Amino acid sequence: MGKTSDLTAVQKTIIDTLHKEGKTQKVIAKEAGCSQSSVSKHINRQAKGRKKCGRKKCTSSRDNRTLQRIVTTNPFKNVGEIHKEWTAAGVSASRTTTRRLMKDMGFRCRIPCVKPLLNKKQCKKRLAWAKDKKDWTDAEWSKVMFSDESKFCISFGNQGPRVWRKSGEAQNPRCMRSSVKFPPSVMVWGAMSSAGVGPLCFLRSRVNAAIYQEVLEHFMLPAADQLYGDADFTFQQDLAPAHSAKTTSTWFKDHGIPVLDWPANSPDLNPIENLWGIVKRRMQYARPNNAEELKTTIRATWALITPEQCHRLIESMPRRITAVIEAKGAPTKY
Repeated sequence: MGKTSDLTAVQKTIIDTLHKEGKTQKVIAKEAGCSQSSVSKHINRQAKGRKKCGRKKCTSSRDNRTLQRIVTTNPFKNVGEIHKEWTAAGVSASRTTTRRLMKDMGFRCRIPCVKPLLNKKQCKKRLAWAKDKKDWTDAEWSKVMFSDESKFCISFGNQGPRVWRKSGEAQNPRCMRSSVKFPPSVMVWGAMSSAGVGPLCFLRSRVNAAIYQEVLEHFMLPAADQLYGDADFTFQQDLAPAHSAKTTSTWFKDHGIPVLDWPANSPDLNPIENLWGIVKRRMQYARPNNAEELKTTIRATWALITPEQCHRLIESMPRRITAVIEAKGAPTKY
């Protein structure tokens, strides 16, 4: 029994009693039936008046509460700005201490989520729309064709792949990623339903009402024939100026296509936004060199989208609506 943790309660009592009587550690060890080192360690741990080791804290509880209030008030400040404001309040602490205390308080530096900024009027309309659609069934949502535009760039920011390389190969072209100041990009229009995706349209210029109506004529109508055949459907679009123009509304009336009423600034309600995210994640390891190669990559990735994926996204509509109702019209995680 060489470890102090192995001592029983009886042995500890014997050691304490004999130690108070002035017995030597050798005698105590023999009486307690343990090693002399175990006796020594136990006696040292029970020593009275032993001061705590380590450096004293340079900040008080009040100082820590001040730091927490500074971080909570403006969480977008960097460590340097927070440290400067904290020391201006009369606290003497280093920048490293500031960072460590923030970490101890549970604060972590993360990339903020991006959600549309909604005013009270827009939240109220979103809530009313969600309550109106809360009883829609999967069959009703399957009759909706969702559409949207998305921008694709050759450079995908920090989402690119890492590289395995040896020491000294940092400047090897084989181990480097290309970077340009203004990377080529393309704007894409697409549509989806629970039956799958329609053909893509690459937009060459800024979309106005006339160009958008050409997209509807040459891409949306073929997509409707492909996805619905002769069955009825409802078209979904956001409230972009080209979409809500009077001439566009007239186009839909002339073609007898009903348009789903849609709340403003509501990408979280549109499942095709998630579909764009799937496409971009699959493309993060692609390395197109120009706009044409980028288009080819987008087409190939879009073609891999299965009807099952689209169906699962359409099935999420009731959950999205429930989330909006619970958030009282505010943006949701979707």
